[in-house]
Amino acid sequence: MDQAELTTDQVLSRDIPWETYMSTKLISGTSLQLLRRYDHRSESQRAQLLDDDGPAYVRVFVHVLRDIFKEDTVEYVLAMIDEMLTANPKRARLFHDNALADDDTYEPFLRLLRKGNWFVQEKSCKILALIVSVRPKNQSGVASNGEASNEKKPFTSIDDVLIGLVKWLCEQLKKPSHPSRGVPTAINCLSTLLKEPVVRSNFVQTDGVKLLVPLICPASTQQSIQLLYETCLCIWLLSYYEPAIEYLATSRTLPRLIDVVKSSTKEKVVRVVVLTLKNLMSKGTLGAQMVDLQLPQVVQSLKAQAWSDEDLLEALNSLEEGLKDNIKKLSSFDKYKQEVLLGNLDWSPMHKDPIFWRENITNFEEHDFQILRVLLTILDSSNDPRTLAVACFDISQFIQSHPAGRIIVTDLKAKERVMKLMNHESAEVTKNALLCIQRLFLGAKYASFLQV
Repeated sequence: MDQAELTTDQVLSRDIPWETYMSTKLISGTSLQLLRRYDHRSESQRAQLLDDDGPAYVRVFVHVLRDIFKEDTVEYVLAMIDEMLTANPKRARLFHDNALADDDTYEPFLRLLRKGNWFVQEKSCKILALIVSVRPKNQSGVASNGEASNEKKPFTSIDDVLIGLVKWLCEQLKKPSHPSRGVPTAINCLSTLLKEPVVRSNFVQTDGVKLLVPLICPASTQQSIQLLYETCLCIWLLSYYEPAIEYLATSRTLPRLIDVVKSSTKEKVVRVVVLTLKNLMSKGTLGAQMVDLQLPQVVQSLKAQAWSDEDLLEALNSLEEGLKDNIKKLSSFDKYKQEVLLGNLDWSPMHKDPIFWRENITNFEEHDFQILRVLLTILDSSNDPRTLAVACFDISQFIQSHPAGRIIVTDLKAKERVMKLMNHESAEVTKNALLCIQRLFLGAKYASFLQV
């Protein structure tokens, strides 16, 4: 049979010649006794044995994988471990029991990711991801999973395991070992492992984020919905990591997430996407991008549906508030921009609103300070006293609000243009030209004391 299509039940129906392995000293007499007691027993009997003496059974399984290389036997032991952990994932903690301190419990699984057929790779990945995820909290990134005695080679460190796993998972996303199960297996493990800071870092460094983006698309079948959910779970975990956010902001991630949330009826998918969007809302220009992509209308539609999850309803409300704030900021700056580009300025409230300047000062950097340059052009071209006065005032506000305001305005030869207006016939113009010159000469430290 093709090993890629093997099932756990088929593998566990085999009879493994444990006695032969003892006679060739590949397993001990104690190991043979434990294996005989456990092998081909009912689920309740095996559960009792694991409750009574779990670490001893785990040690036997690890030793077999370490010392025996016959494919049938390796597959069999991996199937037993997988069955044991599927029945009760908390049993993964047995691999970290103090009784196994002298055993390198990670090494066999990490090695089999590279050496085995698909069945072996899939089980090794699943088992390794689970036992790593439940390791003791005091096991740091550089510690091994036990204390090696002096005569033994150094144990496999947790960093080695995590980096080795990330490399294998990325390879599966690029070129799956199995046509239909390679990608889902990789995503499933990543959705567990990306909680680890070292995994996030390594995944981003190996350019793994871009491998997730194509998988964010509306799904219909149960299998594809689960893959979509776990992919979005990975994106959610990455939304807590700044270097990953930089990539998410410049890729097609945002429109894809919004497409998914618009079309999905599966509550867990909607929840994880909404929580991701909520996380990304305040990052750079992502809030503005969400408004451009009509997310406010999507949120309104989602709120009108009957969801049972309170976390989802709370996240939708929070997302809605964040979008309103972005719309407010965007609309105020858009209005301001339109006013400047038309060259007809007036004392509308935003000009003297400190919050407007604080929240929008970085918008002035767009297109090589386009709006600032237009304000300076207005000083040369306008004959309207009110427009000139407001332009002088806004340039002074830019000097005060932008960290490099004086330098930028000076480089754009503003001083000469403003100085010409110091003798203007309008008192309103001269007053604001003077304020602008004072801020230009004094800098933000002292200019903040000047009365507006």
